Amino acid sequence: MIEIKNIEKSFGNAKILKGISTVFETGKTNLIIGQSGSGKTVLLKSLLGIHTPEVGTISFDGRIYSDLDSNEKRELRTEIGMLFQGGALFDSMTVSENVGFPLKMFTDDDKHKIQDRVDFVLKRVALIDAHHKLPSEISGGMQKRVAIARAIVNNPKYLFCDEPNSGLDPNTATLIDNLIKEITEEYNITTVINTHDMNSVMEIGEKILFLKNGVKAWEGTKEEIFRTDNEAVVDFVYSSNLFKKVREAYLKE
Repeated sequence: MIEIKNIEKSFGNAKILKGISTVFETGKTNLIIGQSGSGKTVLLKSLLGIHTPEVGTISFDGRIYSDLDSNEKRELRTEIGMLFQGGALFDSMTVSENVGFPLKMFTDDDKHKIQDRVDFVLKRVALIDAHHKLPSEISGGMQKRVAIARAIVNNPKYLFCDEPNSGLDPNTATLIDNLIKEITEEYNITTVINTHDMNSVMEIGEKILFLKNGVKAWEGTKEEIFRTDNEAVVDFVYSSNLFKKVREAYLKE
């Protein structure tokens, strides 16, 4: 579980996050949504320790990040997996080398133990035959699955995903969403996803945090988002005719 209490973050005179409090639950897919400039990327980077809020606290299963010493912060980072927008694979490394990279960086495991773990996670994301291929030799969807394998190779307690469906066709995006949700439940991970993809919200939004102008404007589940009368949420989520029709059909049931 990740608990955020009243965090504020500014850059110069511009206050980006304005007293946000929420809880991201373990074993669930927690989504952060909002328009560009709403503060969702700054919030995600604050969770990762890249930005330091001036006010408030962020705690990981009771460990307040700002209270940890350098060794404790380093230990916490080994418990975090990150799925970057676009995958961010190393072009010169094979699939197997990309996935094994965090183990070489953060563990003392020998090459045989590393390879066993790499084999295991590649099998989990259905890429057992892709070990020796370069990223340029596989599709965008396969690259994203490699990135997921790399993100979970360290058995993380916390998984952060930045626009995981960016650049993917709708069918592949749905496959990636479902894979992230399955892995979250299977390994009981606290997963936080920064997304603008409303399909993701409707598919896997077990907890949704909606930001507007740096403020928590709404939070709830994908079921609750259908019924909300929050004007800001309705304008954002149901801006397309497709989602308007989906909402109307849901409310008629």
